[in-house]
Amino acid sequence: MNRTKSLAAALLAVLALAALAPSAGAAPSDTTAYLTNIRVGAHPTTDRVVLDLTSLPAYNYSFAPKLTYDPSGKPVNIPGATFMDLVMHGAAAHDDNGNLTYTGPQTILTPQLTNVQAVAIIGDFEHVLSVGLGLKHSAGVHVFTLTAPNRLVIDVDH
Repeated sequence: MNRTKSLAAALLAVLALAALAPSAGAAPSDTTAYLTNIRVGAHPTTDRVVLDLTSLPAYNYSFAPKLTYDPSGKPVNIPGATFMDLVMHGAAAHDDNGNLTYTGPQTILTPQLTNVQAVAIIGDFEHVLSVGLGLKHSAGVHVFTLTAPNRLVIDVDH
């Protein structure tokens, strides 16, 4: 019985120490993906929006009948019948000192594209960066990342 208690105590001590140790793949403390450029291009069956970044953030997107600025909640006025809201977590368009990392326009009108009518930065607050797309009509999208250099790509079907 005493041997079982000793083994259990030793096991608990080892588990406690393991829980306190940093993991081998721990991320550095500053992993913010900084936006540096926004590009658009027309392709035979899709419109492409490319966000150039210093690293790759986590992201999600949704479709909405309207867009609002984050965090104010004020309406975003860009052309489109429907809208896509892309939210990047751990991303920003400015550094921790407030210096802009993206110095281009906050809204880009895209008359050269078939479906995407506009791209706008609609939120840049507490390492959450939001980009809105104004679309002529609902369509399929393919969102993916590329490296060397780091990019988040949005392909919108015509």
